[in-house]
Amino acid sequence: MQQLFVGKMNIDFAREILSWRYEAPYDFYNNDLDTDSLNEMLENPYYSIADANGQLVGFYCIGHSAQVPIGSLFGAYEEERVDIGIGMKPGLTGKGNGYSFFAFILNHIQNTNFLPLRLTVAKFNHRAIHLYEKLGFTKLMEFSNDSTDFIVMNKQGNL
Repeated sequence: MQQLFVGKMNIDFAREILSWRYEAPYDFYNNDLDTDSLNEMLENPYYSIADANGQLVGFYCIGHSAQVPIGSLFGAYEEERVDIGIGMKPGLTGKGNGYSFFAFILNHIQNTNFLPLRLTVAKFNHRAIHLYEKLGFTKLMEFSNDSTDFIVMNKQGNL
């Protein structure tokens, strides 16, 4: 993957992201382009990842926005950590871009924050779980909502 750049989320990138459509089973990550979703991305710590040509490659969010709300009922987010959520443009997924994409994000976050990192991933997403393990994340716990099982993963230290 070529050189990447982080920017504050803007409305054009937010609309593009909310319009992304993934193939099953990753369609779980499809969103709706509506006012609530736009506000979520513009009013919270969401960041765009663009290439050298200014084309959107993906995004990440940190904090409460990266948590699965029901996870709090299971104690998933009690320890102080930086929660991370990521998304990559559908046309770039499954092509070996994940490692450099997520490593770039981790480097960016770890340059400004020294707390351990945490993420929550749908248990069916073996591709993402494998990537996270390669980058040093380990499983902390699991929880479920009505339809999906989730794994909470933790990372101590830097890359």
